[in-house]
Amino acid sequence: MMKTQFASSFLFATLLLFGSCNDDPDPVKENEEELITTVRLTFTEGTNSFVAEWKDADGDGANLPTVDDISLEAGKTYAVSVELLNESTTPADNISAEVSEEGAEHQFFFITGDGLELTTTYDDQDADGYPIGLQNTFVAGVAGSGTLTVILRHEPNKTAAGVSDGDAANAAGETDVETAPPFNVTIQ
Repeated sequence: MMKTQFASSFLFATLLLFGSCNDDPDPVKENEEELITTVRLTFTEGTNSFVAEWKDADGDGANLPTVDDISLEAGKTYAVSVELLNESTTPADNISAEVSEEGAEHQFFFITGDGLELTTTYDDQDADGYPIGLQNTFVAGVAGSGTLTVILRHEPNKTAAGVSDGDAANAAGETDVETAPPFNVTIQ
């Protein structure tokens, strides 16, 4: 009798366990963080253009990123596009397309330092009318030098104070990439 009760209990527990393992036909897909090894800025002014890159070839490894210097002309307006790449794969994976597709979940911030006079304006927006930052306008102010840090936030609070104007202070979210060390910028 005891063996029968034990066998019945074991069978019931086994059925309960396997019955609870249900394959969900529509599982929620997690947004996996991509490795971003390169932030490429393309500056266009009239018919002239140049590229400045921040590269961290080994990701979180021991090697420091390489960073191109940026030289701008005072008073000039530049169309600036941002391209994100994962160059640890062959061919390189272009992350910019994903950021564009998931525009409501991403926003770039362009932080100037050391008194650099560089005004930035967003030229693209997500489906809700909030900025993304893959396409921008930069206006170089008076001659001087300083730094430019580019930050991409995932799931920022785009409705928070100042965020739509490019102020990252209230953005929250997670940082997908930050150009540290920053770009050195000279305005001549």
